[in-house]
Amino acid sequence: MMADGFVQNGAKVYIASRDVEACQATADELNAKGPGKCFALRANLLSEAACKKLAEDVAKHETKVDVLINNSGVGWGGDVEHHPEKAWTKVLSVNVTSPFHVTRYLLPLLDAAAATSDAARVINIGSVAGLMPQQIDSIAYDTSKAAVHHMTRVLAAKLARRPNGGHILVNAIAPGLVPTKLSTGIALVTGKSFEELQQNIPTQRYGHASDMAGLAIFLAS
Repeated sequence: MMADGFVQNGAKVYIASRDVEACQATADELNAKGPGKCFALRANLLSEAACKKLAEDVAKHETKVDVLINNSGVGWGGDVEHHPEKAWTKVLSVNVTSPFHVTRYLLPLLDAAAATSDAARVINIGSVAGLMPQQIDSIAYDTSKAAVHHMTRVLAAKLARRPNGGHILVNAIAPGLVPTKLSTGIALVTGKSFEELQQNIPTQRYGHASDMAGLAIFLAS
């Protein structure tokens, strides 16, 4: 979604996934559209070491990063009484801890961009689930996204003015219902289609790829 929008607007984009083959297939698809370029990297962001390696891999190719979008995410369905600790730890690790580590390990490249432009940007992907309780049992995911929102506020304050005189602007996007692999779980759990689920939205319209891309490009501009 967002990578597509940036590539269509001429940006050089790196995308990362633990499934590097699927990631490369996405990059090939975006490159066929152009005019920008997309490159695939392998990354399984379950540990600090993996986050550091991703930053190092980017640094092998680039001397600066203008925009970082933290979009790693995983969910787990389960009620409070039967929620396994392993699942809780994994969701919080991928959704909260990993974006923090990726951001801090990419700070040198973000600082390099901040010193040569009006500001570098960090965009964290939160969720409306982090703003209000949801109908489905997803307490770990909901809690993690609330943490992402507040981490964004703290980083925005701490990174606004950098030692080199540059600025790093940090914002979050909190999507509602947008068709993704992760959100298909909502349809499966509720037994409803996206068309049925959107009836609970005031505009009776779920989000589209262009909505996410447009907002991300706005925050990156």
